[in-house]
Amino acid sequence: MSSSRFPISLNILTLLNEAKGSVVSSEYLAGSININPVLVRKEIMNLRKHGFVDSKEGKGGGSFLAKRAADINLGDVYRAVRNSNVLGQSKNEPNPKCPIGRQINQHLDSLYSDAENALIDNLSKQTLADFASKFE
Repeated sequence: MSSSRFPISLNILTLLNEAKGSVVSSEYLAGSININPVLVRKEIMNLRKHGFVDSKEGKGGGSFLAKRAADINLGDVYRAVRNSNVLGQSKNEPNPKCPIGRQINQHLDSLYSDAENALIDNLSKQTLADFASKFE
């Protein structure tokens, strides 16, 4: 139900931080994460679009952090990769004749928004440097 984009992106950023400015190939990143390099390149494109990562093209090319790890806020990373509600979404449309069913989605939206805002608030108190320090 939940997206794997945030953990993949955080793994990429942590690996790039560990490389200390060296260019890292998508194949290397994919091998560490144990996913297809195409998925890594897709996330790198998004991370580059949001200013977290830069890339060098061609032979010997790869990616590197575009800014210091201390300047990369995890809440910003989450916002850059989220594509669905953190708690999921019902696939069925509730019965509009039911007193609960006709209101459930608006109340769920409010509940989910509050939960996601709390998650973003918590992540925003941490940087990539904070997270990466756990691996030392």
